[in-house]
Amino acid sequence: MHSIGGSGVISLLSSVALWMAGQGPQATPSITAPTSTPAYEINALSFFVLAITGSIFLVVAGLLTYAILKYRAKHTDRLSEPAQIYGSTQIELAWTVIPVLIVIVLFLTTARLIFAIQDAPEPESALDVTVVGHQFWWEFRYPKLGIVTANELHVPLSSEQAPVPTYLTLLGADVDHSFWVPQLAGKTDLIPNHPNATWINPLQPGLYVGQCAQFCGAQHALMLLRVYVDNPDEFSAWVKNQQQAAVEDPGVAGGRRLFETQACMSCHTIRGTAATGRFGPDLTHLMSRQTLASGAADNNAQNLRQWIRNPGSLKSGCLMPAMQLNAEQLDQVTEYLLTLR
Repeated sequence: MHSIGGSGVISLLSSVALWMAGQGPQATPSITAPTSTPAYEINALSFFVLAITGSIFLVVAGLLTYAILKYRAKHTDRLSEPAQIYGSTQIELAWTVIPVLIVIVLFLTTARLIFAIQDAPEPESALDVTVVGHQFWWEFRYPKLGIVTANELHVPLSSEQAPVPTYLTLLGADVDHSFWVPQLAGKTDLIPNHPNATWINPLQPGLYVGQCAQFCGAQHALMLLRVYVDNPDEFSAWVKNQQQAAVEDPGVAGGRRLFETQACMSCHTIRGTAATGRFGPDLTHLMSRQTLASGAADNNAQNLRQWIRNPGSLKSGCLMPAMQLNAEQLDQVTEYLLTLR
């Protein structure tokens, strides 16, 4: 049985604050503002269910209010037991058959939607992305493009005239996670040794945020998601940049040597260098990302240095250890990582 301590509450509040601090309406997750076909379908089903359950509430509340007002005790009433009626076949049939019919309608409608989303054929124009959930970050692999990145998913804009849906293969690397960006699609779990799948076709460009929706450990609350929906030209430029190896900068050679001689290279990959670790995020284009630690902090020089010095100060409970570098070494490694764009 897990308990949530003070750090867990702080993490949860921090994640809410990060969500609310985004720029523009699309930076705040909302199930009532869909911009992708699966999300539109789920939103329509939600309002259909709300209409049925709301009608049931109004009928029951109305009958209850009517009975309370009509049959309330008056001062002139004698305090005697009213006439007793035992059993009514019509009423018992009504309160059995009607709920059963309602449940059947809701079940069939929901099942139809689930199968429609799951069985949607993948067109040739689709983009394939493999999503791997780790404690406590996201890995994104683009197998056809040769790209591996982390925490920030870039996908192309889709349209009715030129549909470019993104099909996601979902894998769990350690424990159960859940991929949930409410404006794009429903919550879908990532389970170790059990590949799962979903798809999105965003119809509006911009930033969409979400979160791991399955409790996965101490930093579940700060395992955030950022999906950038790019226009075709923007996406092509992003792909071209991500496919390149790290650019060598002679001015930060000392920082690179430190990175390759410390434990950093055992966990992280920087293409074009000796660093080929797979336990942590690929850092080849680290500074092309807006955030650090799966959305826990803005990606800038100050936070990056602090993250290397003491990761727990930005994301308590994360699995990255403090590197125990002195001030000069911290500066050198930070300067090197700042060149990875």
